[in-house]
Parts: sequence; C-alpha cells; structure tokens
Amino acid sequence: MVGLTGLLLPAGLSTSQIASSAFTLGTVAVLPFYTLMIAAPNANILSPPLLPQHSTKRTVESTAPYVALGILYAYLLHLSWTPDTIRAMFASKYWLSELPDIVRMLASEMTVASAWIHLLAVDLFAARQVYHDGSKNNIETRHSVSLCLLFCPIGIAAHALTKVLAGSTGRSH
Repeated sequence: MVGLTGLLLPAGLSTSQIASSAFTLGTVAVLPFYTLMIAAPNANILSPPLLPQHSTKRTVESTAPYVALGILYAYLLHLSWTPDTIRAMFASKYWLSELPDIVRMLASEMTVASAWIHLLAVDLFAARQVYHDGSKNNIETRHSVSLCLLFCPIGIAAHALTKVLAGSTGRSH
C-alpha cells in the first residue's frame, strides 16, 4: 500500500530534488513583485490588448503570490512532517519548541525548504505593507523594500526610520 506521501511525490524525484526545486521556484516567484516595488513603484504596466492595464500598486495588491506560496508551503510541510514533529514542537515544560528541537527539525532539506517558503511569504507581505505605507504617505520605500527581501525586520526598521526622518524634514520646511 502506498502512503499519502508516496502519492504526493512526483515520480522519479527525490525529496532533495523536490526541496531544491521548491526553494528555487519560491525564490523566483517573489522576484517580479519586488522588482516592481523597487524599480517601478509608480508604473502603469502594459497589458495585452483587450485586458485592463495594471499598475504596480494593483499588481502588488494581488493575493496570488500568497496563495501560491501557501500551497507550496503546505505541500512541503506535509512532506517534511514526521511522527516526531509534534513532540519536538511541544517538548518543553512550557509547551513551546526549544532551540535544540528546532535545530533537529531543520536538519531536513524538506523542512528547510518549507521554512524558506514561509519566510518568502512573510517577507513579501511585509514588503508590500512597507510599499503601501510609503505610497500612502509619499515616502520613498525602495531601500526598505529591498531590505525586506533578505532582511525583513531591518527593512521594516529602515522604513520606520525613513518615516521619522521624512516627517521631521517635512516639518522643517
């Protein structure tokens, strides 16, 4: 009898190949959104005839990347799940994971790939919030959005600092 995991693994691919492909696919999938927010934050995007034009703002508002990343994340999470996962997640007396348990869980390429997809989704969401806040308040966000791509908390902090500096600059004129 083939288990559910066996049914969900593409024929001929190892878990390492799936993890590597998902890692690459997820990384590439978020890049167009970052590119638009950084390189063309106020652009109108040309669409094929008979389709409405899109702007960077409208494209960035799409939930499509989050749905796609969510599905990919759920798939990878399923493939990385083991009977020990629940025990590791709630092993301490406080019912919270502890660092050694997390390190053991992240020893699997599949788990690392799922964690990477999780980070990509959260970082893109934060970058989108920074972009929208900057647009609403007429504040430059390219540097902050760029930082959100790899160093999300630093990107959020950079945006907060930029808002403070832009506010104090605006008051001095």
